[in-house]
Amino acid sequence: MGASVPAPAPGAARRGRLRVADRVYERIAGQAAREVLAQAWAGRSVKGAPPRVSVARPGSTVTVRVAVELPFPGDLAGLARGVRDRVAAQVVGLTGTRVSEVVVVVEKLVAGGAW
Repeated sequence: MGASVPAPAPGAARRGRLRVADRVYERIAGQAAREVLAQAWAGRSVKGAPPRVSVARPGSTVTVRVAVELPFPGDLAGLARGVRDRVAAQVVGLTGTRVSEVVVVVEKLVAGGAW
């Protein structure tokens, strides 16, 4: 059985609005990218640097740029797609803000390790 959700109080929309700081979006996106890349780096002796994230807020949406280092050889397109999808889902899920774009920039390929 599901619990009922109370209706918002009358006038709730007039009380104010929520503004999420850019660093919150950056932390959420960075954590999401690290989660996706953790499996790709598992078992390798050499690992890439943590993802670097920046955000822009054009209007009521957010655009996220994630710079990553990826293991080589590997499924680069699949990893980038996984980062993009996870970042978008986490930002929307945790903040309720619509994500207009997630740009994944592969800055470096890191060779070595288990392959």
